[in-house]
Amino acid sequence: MLSENEINRVLVVTAHPDDADFGCAGTVALFADKGVEVTYLLVTDGDAGGNERTLDNTGMAELRRAEQLAAAKAVGVTDVRFLGYSDGTVVPSLELRRDISRVIRQVRPDLVITHHPDRNYQFIAPSHPDHRAVGGAALDAVYPDARNPYAFPELIKEEGLEAWTVREVWLNGGSTPNHWVDVTDSMDRKLAALLSHVSQVSHVEGFTDFVRSRFAAWAEQAGFGEGRYAEGFQVVPTA
Repeated sequence: MLSENEINRVLVVTAHPDDADFGCAGTVALFADKGVEVTYLLVTDGDAGGNERTLDNTGMAELRRAEQLAAAKAVGVTDVRFLGYSDGTVVPSLELRRDISRVIRQVRPDLVITHHPDRNYQFIAPSHPDHRAVGGAALDAVYPDARNPYAFPELIKEEGLEAWTVREVWLNGGSTPNHWVDVTDSMDRKLAALLSHVSQVSHVEGFTDFVRSRFAAWAEQAGFGEGRYAEGFQVVPTA
């Protein structure tokens, strides 16, 4: 597993606005505190989301992009990119693999954080089909696509993007995490990021207490004890 001083650039690949904030915003805030460069790559604009909608899909997409930019700022991320795929219909296509590979070659991260591609039978919410599709495509982009100069040769020939090898992937949303990050010191920023997604959470009664209780339970599972908060990942070495 990579040590802290081996992580200088991180790419977070998610399906929708708010996914990074639920899954890893506390960890991201801690990375940002240490000067690590973090990029968010969102495959969709979340245009099929929202509660009690008054906006059409175009308006919802614009709103959710704005919410994600505000959420990213709350944890120190300024590089946020959107691929513009349609919310709810993502599949792990060659096109998506190429688009993620492109950003991997642009950003050249040491670490990629993304969704777990397998269904979680203990807690279904992380297993949205877009999440699983993005997680699978991101893993395929990490290996073999982004590191293989002969995969998507147009990325080199037309865009000058040389192959890049990601050293490690952290998956979130799975049922078997094997790495826990104590995010107690960044929990308030994680909550601020989540509360930036007004269209998604403003109607949820007791939302802040719900978030705190979930991540406190994970801290206890991790062995950090009471009064702590944690985010969990499955670490996938790539070398």
